[in-house]
Amino acid sequence: MKIAMIIIRTLLGLMFLFGSVVYFLKLYPQPEMKGSIKVFMDGVNAAVYLMPLIKATELVCGLALVTGRFVPLAVVVIFPVIVNIMFVHAYLMPAQVPLAIGLLLSDLFLAWYYRDHYKGLLAAK
Repeated sequence: MKIAMIIIRTLLGLMFLFGSVVYFLKLYPQPEMKGSIKVFMDGVNAAVYLMPLIKATELVCGLALVTGRFVPLAVVVIFPVIVNIMFVHAYLMPAQVPLAIGLLLSDLFLAWYYRDHYKGLLAAK
């Protein structure tokens, strides 16, 4: 189980690192979008702070996942980003839903693996 956790954690971290580094360094041109996803992305980009905030969160969490430091925290912090990715793909880009499902399942697996770290947070007092 530990080997599976290391593999999933590293791959998930590398995916987020790649996406954020490409965004910040502008390594690839933005693909041409049309339809509903274009309207959505225009709205996200109109809120000037939102995309850099998301990508900075992905960068920090990706580094945490790859290095193995603060993994339980990174799993919790990146979860809302993954849920949003899941909904965007489900409603606006259905062809890429398998990738989003893979991200979601990977994060849920890591949350389950580190479940003992969350007992204090989830205890009713």
